[in-house]
Amino acid sequence: MSELFDAVDALVASRSPLPPPAERRRLRQAHALTLDEVAAALHVRRATVGGWESGKTEPRPPEREAYARLLGQLARLYPAPEGTGTPQEDTAVQETSTPAASAAEAGPTAPAGSAPDATAGTGESPSAPPATDPASAATTRPRTAQPPRTSRRPGAESTARKTTARATTEGTAAPGGAYAHGPLLVLDADADKQVTGYGVGGLILDVPAKTLPALVEWTLAEARLGAERLHGSGKDADPLLVLTEAACERYGLPVQLSESERLAGRLPEGHKVVKQLERADWRLTKRGLGPWARIYRPAQGGRRNCVQLCIPSWRALDDRAWGHAARLEPAELARVLGVYAGRVTTPVGSTAVTGLHLMTALNPPTRASEPDADGKRHREHRPGSLGTEPVDPAPCEAPDGHPVLAHLPRFHVRGPGEKLFEEAYDWARDLTDAECGKRHLVGLDVNLAFGAAANGAVVGLASPPVHVTGPVFDAALPGSWLVDLSHVDPSRVKVGKQWRDLDGALLPSPFTPTGERPEGPAWYATPTVAYAVELGYDVAPVEAWVRHESGRFLDGWYKRLRDAYVATMADLGVAEKLPPAEFLRAMEGCRQRDPEMAVVLDAVKMTVKGGIGKLREKARGGGWKPGQSWPALARPTWRPDIRATVISRARINMHRKMLNLAAATGQYPVAVLSDCAVYAADGPGPLDVLPYDADGKTVPGSFRLGVSPGMVKHEGTQSVLWGAEVLERLGADGHVANLARYIKTGEVTAKDTGE
Repeated sequence: MSELFDAVDALVASRSPLPPPAERRRLRQAHALTLDEVAAALHVRRATVGGWESGKTEPRPPEREAYARLLGQLARLYPAPEGTGTPQEDTAVQETSTPAASAAEAGPTAPAGSAPDATAGTGESPSAPPATDPASAATTRPRTAQPPRTSRRPGAESTARKTTARATTEGTAAPGGAYAHGPLLVLDADADKQVTGYGVGGLILDVPAKTLPALVEWTLAEARLGAERLHGSGKDADPLLVLTEAACERYGLPVQLSESERLAGRLPEGHKVVKQLERADWRLTKRGLGPWARIYRPAQGGRRNCVQLCIPSWRALDDRAWGHAARLEPAELARVLGVYAGRVTTPVGSTAVTGLHLMTALNPPTRASEPDADGKRHREHRPGSLGTEPVDPAPCEAPDGHPVLAHLPRFHVRGPGEKLFEEAYDWARDLTDAECGKRHLVGLDVNLAFGAAANGAVVGLASPPVHVTGPVFDAALPGSWLVDLSHVDPSRVKVGKQWRDLDGALLPSPFTPTGERPEGPAWYATPTVAYAVELGYDVAPVEAWVRHESGRFLDGWYKRLRDAYVATMADLGVAEKLPPAEFLRAMEGCRQRDPEMAVVLDAVKMTVKGGIGKLREKARGGGWKPGQSWPALARPTWRPDIRATVISRARINMHRKMLNLAAATGQYPVAVLSDCAVYAADGPGPLDVLPYDADGKTVPGSFRLGVSPGMVKHEGTQSVLWGAEVLERLGADGHVANLARYIKTGEVTAKDTGE
């Protein structure tokens, strides 16, 4: 009989009555419960609870009975106020268009709702409106319509349900201010074409707009989206709307781009949605309506009217940077992008584009001047920035095909004496007999190596380089130097100001990315030449291109990305200043502890690499010919000299660590690839390579285990037998395969060409 009773109880539980979705949300908010708290209690995901409250999904046993019990207890504590109608009636009211919604859907006649943002700008086109300075007399804050009302008080929900939006504010500040709802929304649509916006902290908003122009109007007038500027002379971040496949269909956009559209990177100008925007007096930037799009109206009186779009199904979120983010549920994607926006900045394109954008956001090119005789302020150059105008590189710094090289013969190949070639390491050698007698190959990977190299880097600013013949080398002067470093003997160098004898054949040269010793004069960035002096050798440059106006332009950029990286690692359970053994244990499986935060971590790392790479963006697309300009050259941030300085410092930092370890222990790397070095060892872990003592100290100036940028983590371990087989299989014509390329997984997928 008891089995029958259990079966009956289970049957009843499977149909446990639940209030309508809006009432479920009201009850949770009335008790000040967050989506995370409810999800944790019921052992489900936050997105699942959000789906129950939006009506997109319904709970199933066994969670349904527990959820019904929770709501029943809350209903006794917070009964619906009298005279407000049944929950079903309130839901019907909520779905009815309000005057605000009608205005948003009316198109171009409705005002965008933006207010003055600045008179002190950046000198950009309307696609990137002017920046602001708080000192500017003309500066005012953006205006937005009255926000959707939310409440923690019992009985207040009936009023909120009669607005066009609903919101929860877990993990965010109470409603208030121009950007009370955070930097972005992920938009999704149900079968009835009702659009829901998912924001940071569990925020959920009803989106009344039925067309893309109306959506832009609503975003600027009512959504209260955006982010405060990162610098007083900068500009606030535009609101970002991320459209799921269902949202694309709702607004008349294709779920996927056709092959021709994908190659073009945008929808054709004749597409119906593009025409809708034109009729509503909205404009698109030169990149058009593509995976990342900016929709704007020209700034008037310093007022910004811009909205950013991100369409994951159009490959906006590259797997190399964002992993599986494009396949996340809307609420989960909002969490990932929201954390990135809060710690880095609101994305404006790929991580590379965003990394470059962050440089300018943290170090704006202009500021507001002091008041003139009439009390007006004007835009002026901001010291320490790159300015508003592009600067031509020195000929040796220019990539092949640059206009400053147009005088060269068409098929001329520049050698080291004509071209600056500062790149990351790709060096490897054969194993020695002693190394073949060991059991393991251990990879050590430097955290955020290019970020650490950017920290403290002195670079040229807004002035063009100056050519000097027969200069005296100055390590404090950024620039490019033609100098012969072939006399630097890697077998006898200064280590910590003391001369040491080493086996130079087992170390890469610090002066070339291939690790080969230079054979004559070549162009080098200042950090490379300074390292030759540090090693104890005199240098005599033949000529140089130097920059007297200089500064640490990237310091703020590094600090923000460093903090983002460390905070995200902490979310994954890896804290700073852990003892070596504890750090290695914490790193094991850390990405599985929170896969969403692992996505953020990868995006932060790619923001660093991509941002540095964008400083020397090459020509792309058909039709370009050597000697012609290309769009990237119009940016003040197109600065190959800054990129060269950072990469030079990264390579030198790597060599210095290897040199100190070799001098102290006699251990030499067998392969180096960018920020990863491989060593032969008797044991399988980093502690079998690095000589930590009982107090947790190791060789000064060498590799140190830890989470901070510049410190190292375990990249991977393979057997020496594996390494010997790879070297034999891939080695040809004197080429030595780089084991650092495969040390992480051990998988060798193709012939190693060194590319």
